[in-house]
Amino acid sequence: MKYVAPSSVEEATSLLSSSPSAQVFAGATDVVPQIRAGRPAPEVLVDLKKIEELVSVANDADKWTVGAATPTANLTDDPAFSEEFPGLTEAAGLIGSDQIQNRSSLGGNLCNGSPAADSVPAMVVNGARAVVAGPNGTRVLDVAEVVTGPGQTSLAADEFIVEFEIDRIPARTGDAYLRMIPRTEMDIAVVGAGARITLAEDGSIEHAALALAAVAPTVVRVPDAEAALVGNTADDETLSAVADAASEACDPIDDKRGTVAYRKQVAGVLAKRAVLIAIERAQQRNGTN
Repeated sequence: MKYVAPSSVEEATSLLSSSPSAQVFAGATDVVPQIRAGRPAPEVLVDLKKIEELVSVANDADKWTVGAATPTANLTDDPAFSEEFPGLTEAAGLIGSDQIQNRSSLGGNLCNGSPAADSVPAMVVNGARAVVAGPNGTRVLDVAEVVTGPGQTSLAADEFIVEFEIDRIPARTGDAYLRMIPRTEMDIAVVGAGARITLAEDGSIEHAALALAAVAPTVVRVPDAEAALVGNTADDETLSAVADAASEACDPIDDKRGTVAYRKQVAGVLAKRAVLIAIERAQQRNGTN
């Protein structure tokens, strides 16, 4: 197995195109344990952390741009990003221990294809887009379109994510992410819930996004819950409808972390709580970025 660390997107694309079994990695927090567990090793391991675009964080008047290999510790330590996207920051901060945080990345968490990935529902509700590089140039995908099943993505073998684009958060908008785990920390989610809420001037809900993790082969949006929220306030009837819709949207499995029935119940509870936190944060925003 050969290790290479290209310094440009073009060089990385060329390496992937010339070696069919080449594999990219950012932090190696998943790929190395997988190889040690017996997964066939690629001929070439391509380290993306030497490419400037992949490890930078920037913003302008319209959007944030986050390099796909940027350590999640850089996001949780960025006060401006954390203030604007507290839910996404919370999700990023749950990927492993403090040591892992210096290697883990949004791109790695997404492309590993785990149904329980913490950052993915938080990116989905914030409308994050993945800029994908390949031999034919770049293309842009909604984050929700990247993972197609456990351990599977829509990326070709010679493609990789360069960066994520996330539009600046509007006025009266807040996001949140919650998860349930068997232990107090450093575990895989039994259920994860990401929510984003935009309030109208009269305090009613103008826009809602809700996504669940670890309850289906891929992250699940809950359109019935979103529809129940829009035009209403978070009263008991509305929140009950949100919980019911979240539970109904689940298609989970039984495993050592939880049963189907348990996951469905927890999904409803977390969905309500995440929505309430997002509403509280939306109320605190004064209309400026």
